[in-house]
Amino acid sequence: MKIAKKLFATTIAFAAIATVAFAEEPKVEAYAHPTLFGTQSQTLVDAESTYQTGGQILKTKNRLGVKNKGDVFVSSWSKDLLKAMKESQERAGYSKDMFNPRKPILRSELAFALAEGLNAPKGEANYSDVANGYWAQEEIGATTKAGYMIGYPSGVFKPDQPITKAEVFATIAKQIDVKYNDGVPYYKGKAVQYIPSWAYNATNEVIASGLLNSVPDANKVINAEYLSKEQVAYLVGALKKNSSFAKGMTTASAAKSCCKAGGVTTLKIKLLDRLSAKTSNVGEAFTAKTTQDAVVDGVTFPCGSIVRGEVIEVQRPGVNKCGFIKVRFNKIKNLEDNCEKALPSSIASASADDVKNPNFVARLLGFPFTGAGRIVGVAGRTASSAVNVAANGLEEIGDELGNTFVETLTLHPGRGMASAGNVLATTGKGIFDFGKLIVSGTFGVLYELGDEITYVLVPSLSNSSSLNPNEELTIVF
Repeated sequence: MKIAKKLFATTIAFAAIATVAFAEEPKVEAYAHPTLFGTQSQTLVDAESTYQTGGQILKTKNRLGVKNKGDVFVSSWSKDLLKAMKESQERAGYSKDMFNPRKPILRSELAFALAEGLNAPKGEANYSDVANGYWAQEEIGATTKAGYMIGYPSGVFKPDQPITKAEVFATIAKQIDVKYNDGVPYYKGKAVQYIPSWAYNATNEVIASGLLNSVPDANKVINAEYLSKEQVAYLVGALKKNSSFAKGMTTASAAKSCCKAGGVTTLKIKLLDRLSAKTSNVGEAFTAKTTQDAVVDGVTFPCGSIVRGEVIEVQRPGVNKCGFIKVRFNKIKNLEDNCEKALPSSIASASADDVKNPNFVARLLGFPFTGAGRIVGVAGRTASSAVNVAANGLEEIGDELGNTFVETLTLHPGRGMASAGNVLATTGKGIFDFGKLIVSGTFGVLYELGDEITYVLVPSLSNSSSLNPNEELTIVF
């Protein structure tokens, strides 16, 4: 029995190693019911993390991020940015081990982040130290043309030079317009170190904007001379999320800049299906219809054309964890002549209105079904987990009881006593696991019921996110 179990475990381990070896970075789908123990299950490997929906859809050059409650958009976009930065360096021949998100950010990496985050128009990098094929050549050219960064008077950009915290703040401050206090910068009650007097105003403006509240590791923000790549990714992500006070970075101007860079595809759509962080699953298809004529690859699709997409990632809502989903828009079809086109894989900007707020009657009528479904789901998963715990425990107890008699009767009483002790330990562990399941299952039922009631009465306070039928989105590719 033990040999068979070891072989089975080895097979599973080998399969897991093989999956990791040949797959892109995995994304975890939180599927189990919310418990006190942070249970998660199902690992989804997806190489094309593209769009995230629910709450409020925000703008990004290559991905579509969404904020529900908290900083879902900032963290998701920042991770995508760091992944894209790493992949760009690797394509240029850099070693995988060279990229460390905790190390100080370089000038080229800041240019990459700003170009991605602020939809900078294309431009040429006319610097003697930025060769053709340099991994961030396009982004350096774009940020230079947009005026986000500049080179040195000698005609160099110094792309591989770390950029100080003060210089980062000065660069970000150029993109915002926020009232600030003069004097030595203070953040969270402490004086910010390594800020020369020329950067006081810029640093105070960034602090007053609240952008730093999304940046991890406040102590290093205060005390270190350099910000890390990860911290700057969060900083630029926060700037994108709070573009309401960014100079010239409204939705309209972002779309215009993209148009000037070579044209865009704009779709105004109305959803026909409901997508919810509570109920939607990876791979689930959905449809929408256009509310205006649209042109895709030179083909005109009239109002009423069907847009098809799929859910590519789900995070279930839980305790102190807002739910969100990511979707991808795939195809558009003209129902009159059956003409169908694939939609662009890259997205320039998007906006959404009246998200997560169907009318009260719809919420009320849906409550008995969704509430019962969620409770049955929690109870069912709890019961199945209990069966699994019992089966595993009885199997281990049977093994150890068998070992107790075999080892004792083959004149190894010490080992026999140890096996008997293992029986007691396994029994105790099983009782503890059952207790944990009872607590988590009860908590899960109460939590789901409470959140369903909250969604009926005050949907804006619900810890889920959803897009509902007849809600409209504007998507710019």
